[in-house]
Amino acid sequence: MAAETFTGVLLRRAEDDHPGLLFEDRAWSWREVIAECVARAHVLCGLRRDDAPLHVGVLLENVPEYLFLIGGAAFAGATLVGLNSTRRGDELAGDARRADCDLILTDRAGLRLLEDVDTGVAADRVLRVDDAQWSARVGAHRGAARPAVPAADDPASLLLLLFTSGSTGAPKAVRCTSGRLAMLAAANTCGFTPDDVTYNAMPLFHGNAIMACWAPSVYAGATHAMRRRFSASGFVPDIRRVGATFVNYVGRSLAYILSVPESAEERNTALRTVFGTEAAARDRDEFARRFGVRPIESYGSSEGAIVIHLTEDAPPTSLGLAPAFIDARVWDANGAECPPARFAADGRLLNPEEAIGEIVNATGAALFEGYYGDDEAGAQRIEGAAYRSGDLGYRDERGYFYFAGRSGDRLRVDGENFSAAPIERILARFPGVLLVAVFPVPDPRTGDQVMAVVQMQDGTRFDPGAFGEFLTAQPDLGTKWAPRFVRVVDAIPVTGTRKIDKPALRRAGWQEGRVLLREARQPGYAPLTEGARRALLAEFDRYGRSPTA
Repeated sequence: MAAETFTGVLLRRAEDDHPGLLFEDRAWSWREVIAECVARAHVLCGLRRDDAPLHVGVLLENVPEYLFLIGGAAFAGATLVGLNSTRRGDELAGDARRADCDLILTDRAGLRLLEDVDTGVAADRVLRVDDAQWSARVGAHRGAARPAVPAADDPASLLLLLFTSGSTGAPKAVRCTSGRLAMLAAANTCGFTPDDVTYNAMPLFHGNAIMACWAPSVYAGATHAMRRRFSASGFVPDIRRVGATFVNYVGRSLAYILSVPESAEERNTALRTVFGTEAAARDRDEFARRFGVRPIESYGSSEGAIVIHLTEDAPPTSLGLAPAFIDARVWDANGAECPPARFAADGRLLNPEEAIGEIVNATGAALFEGYYGDDEAGAQRIEGAAYRSGDLGYRDERGYFYFAGRSGDRLRVDGENFSAAPIERILARFPGVLLVAVFPVPDPRTGDQVMAVVQMQDGTRFDPGAFGEFLTAQPDLGTKWAPRFVRVVDAIPVTGTRKIDKPALRRAGWQEGRVLLREARQPGYAPLTEGARRALLAEFDRYGRSPTA
């Protein structure tokens, strides 16, 4: 049975001398990990002011201190706020303000990110955890019993504020209580035993690392190995060195791992389970070929109200099926269930306008704990007993779900509605493509045009002629789906969780960088000249529309 609070989950390991944490050249037993958490709890209790809620912003890379502070917050009845170390300036400071941080714990590198920005936290409440003063604070409480804090044993205590990835808009702080993290720790164990070694290189400011890897490791007593930051080239050496049996990933991480030249060592690992979200079907297939382990995909979100698992018999491009306790459906704008998708023999979706809708959990409102400080955004997710994901999808006649993009990825071209994800899946087949993003840009007169940004594998050249021929040969490419604009970049921008940063791409549109243009009824692409760019801008001006999304 799951522990009622995450404090209870931690206490399962309080007298466990099995290896609990591996980091670089150091190791801690679980007993030592819990003792470090308790010491931090005493420090946090001493930093609390007037019994007010203590929101502790943590701006660190993946270091043991981060995990000790999560446990410390649980024992202290405090709230840990995961600050995204890839954000800068007022965006970073604004996250701290919106989460009502009363204290920020960081290191020398993080302190530089906070210079000359207004976090709302007094200067004497921004502390470095890599200096002698912090070591002395913690050392003074090593060996102490856990503090007597009633909130630590309350499952409703707000333990974490974790920001959404920001891949589709401004990040929002998702609430996670102690009870919810305890439930996830038990539910996500993937059959872990103390003999397992879990490996995480995903950032701890995001839910995937904590909820899919570390918390279940605590629950099961598996050894947890952690890397300071993700490294594609370091992946194989790391998992071989620690003997990892489980790895989690998010976003495009598999694509980066597979961009490293293949080696014989990939088949000589202890890996048993690879679990994550949003990897392309082609990347999952290639990972299985190279490593001998097929990744397990699960559709979900930071909000935690919908889960869909990719089953072994699921169509390869689908999300899979929802477990029995999730009443997942696809709704149209009026809240009616969309009819099943129909496919042509070549795989083309025949009825996108009626089949594509919003993925919802019809009974999932109770699973969503809300966004901190943004009740309006939280209310938009709830409709009666239902939780609305904001993601687009469709289902086939057997009930398998397919992802069709985020709510901002819906396009309308020449009166036809469709979504970006199916186009991305097709473009990813083009030989040499590493990453691809498709999104709408405004049409000069009405609706949208399709734009694609492509990142090729190292050493591979993008051939516009071959790309045009490739598109013509794709039987499942809708008649309006071929990109009007294509930009080839050295690196597609990604968020801190390695999800493609669509807002940044849409802001740049076709007005920045080297862009290729496909004229109407022409198969190939040619560079967008300065003259053609000026003509397009003049057309926007003539029809009173803006060229920016």
